[in-house]
Order: sequence, then structure tokens, then C-alpha cells
Amino acid sequence: MPDTYRTDVMTMPSDSAYAKVNGLEMYYERHGSGDDGSRPLVLLHGGVHTVGLSFGAVLPALGEGRRIVAPELQGHGHTADTEREMSVPNFASDVLALLDRLGIEQADFIGFSIGGLTALEIAVRHPERVGRLVLAATHYHQDGYYEEVRTPDYSSPRLPSQEDFQEWADAYAAVAPHPEHFEEFLGRVTGAAHAPLPWTADDLRGLTAPTLLVIGDTDFVRIEHAAEMHRLIPGARLAVLPGTTHAELMRRTPVLVPLLTEFLD
Repeated sequence: MPDTYRTDVMTMPSDSAYAKVNGLEMYYERHGSGDDGSRPLVLLHGGVHTVGLSFGAVLPALGEGRRIVAPELQGHGHTADTEREMSVPNFASDVLALLDRLGIEQADFIGFSIGGLTALEIAVRHPERVGRLVLAATHYHQDGYYEEVRTPDYSSPRLPSQEDFQEWADAYAAVAPHPEHFEEFLGRVTGAAHAPLPWTADDLRGLTAPTLLVIGDTDFVRIEHAAEMHRLIPGARLAVLPGTTHAELMRRTPVLVPLLTEFLD
């Protein structure tokens, strides 16, 4: 069993607030201790997650000497859902609108899972907004996922366990404006995650931000697909964490923190 760290140790933000963006009351947290003149780091969480579920294990290390902005996407965590379609382009538009409200012209990004798709959309459509880019458990077209993920086979070790699902439900119930909507919310997020993706190989070839790709060896994303992305993105780096599932990836702090801090620095 690899060294993993749970996210039930609370990492308190230096402050949190809501911003009116694109019809949402978007919740976001600020962490870290960096100089206000430095380029901030934006953390984009995974589907069904809160900021804490995706990044609680790595936030203490990432916040040393950095300003961090960590929003919760439409319908996730503290951010109430709306009738608008959940989609990666909409998530990206919301994040950019938040950064505009905060006066942030350019940032580094770490996106995990659906947050990685959101970060990739920003990097493709608005390259001037991205300094460095970390795509964790991120694919660029849907056959990048293993078949047992695309057509869920819950006997697969790649998929979240019942304990993972319960952790997600508990986190949602603790902070969501309408906790009774969890099952509906889960279905909407799943639909967004499995919708057709809008990028081509040429879009990846055109990325200008220094990029780090990170997956687990037992992740949703096929290793061959991650290797293809590594070949397409100019100068990209690829890390495959051994003995690591999708649900464990952002908790592999002994391996992950040195990778992230070295790359971001």
C-alpha cells in the first residue's frame, strides 16, 4: 500500500468569500503566504469534490511562499447549482470571470480530473492567462479513459470505492446549500465529465505553458494516452505514480509534493 494522506485534517483558508460570476455565487478560498506581487496558483478540484477533498493533503506544502486561489465549481461544495448546463467550457468561463474579479491576469494552475479539463480549456483558449500548468488525471479526448471507466464496471480497482463515494456525500452534505440534491448533482457532474471534449491534437501542440502531466498507474486515464499527450505538448513532463488509483492521486504527498513544488518553482 502506498503512503497516502487523508484529507480529514482541516486546512483552513486565510479567507474565503463568494463572487457573482456568470449567474453563480461562486465560492472560493485563499491560502498561502506569497507576496502579492507574485504569480498566484489556482487550484481546480475534481468532479464531486470540494477544495479540501482534492487538495487538503497538498495545500500546506503548496501554500509556503505562494498565494493560492481555490474556487469551487458550479454545483460543487459551497457553490450552489443553477439550471445552466454543467460543462467544461462553462466551468472555465466561470474561473476566468472569478480571476477577472480578483484582478488576476495570469496564474499557475493545478487541475485535478474535471478540474484538469477546466485548466486545459483555459490553457487552450486563453494561453496568456496561464503561467505553468499541472494536469493531474486529465485526458484530452474520451477514449483516453479506460473502458471500465467510460462504461462503469464497479468491480474495477480503478473506480472509487464505496468509502470514497461516502466521503464525497458527507463533504457535500456538510457544506452544500441544498444537500438533499446530492444524487441529482452526482448525475449532472458525471454527464459533464463524460461529454465530448472540444480539443484536437493540434490544440495540444499549440500549448505554450510549461506543462506537467501526472497520473496514477491505476488511474482513470490510460498510460498510453498520457504518453500521447506528453508527445504532443511541447516540452511537457510526465509523471506516473506507482501503486496509485485516481482517488489516491492527490493524496500521495511524499511523491507528489516534491514533483509539484520543483515544477512550480
